[in-house]
Amino acid sequence: MDDIQFLEYVIKALVEHPNDVKIKRTVDEMGVLMTLDVHPDDMGKVIGRAGNTAKAIRILLRVVGMKNNARVNLKINEPAGSAPRESYSSPVSSVPSASKTVDQAMEDLNLDL
Repeated sequence: MDDIQFLEYVIKALVEHPNDVKIKRTVDEMGVLMTLDVHPDDMGKVIGRAGNTAKAIRILLRVVGMKNNARVNLKINEPAGSAPRESYSSPVSSVPSASKTVDQAMEDLNLDL
């Protein structure tokens, strides 16, 4: 399963409007950027309380990326017409754990390998 299939599977399982899930994948010198758009009513489910669901999805995407020797980041787009909220979307440059090592990411997942 590649990164886009993984993200689509996880997000569609979380939301009430799976047909509104749109994922764009771009690759540049910084790695892979997955940009996610969901129905406005589903933003809370994707972000989670205090952003914990979004953080977990980002960590899992990084692990999928590591398996493929790629650095994967996730950007969640604000729904059109909504008031900007800091917890909805965080640009790739402000993701604090974007530069974690493989060992740190595995520690976060509490995997014993």
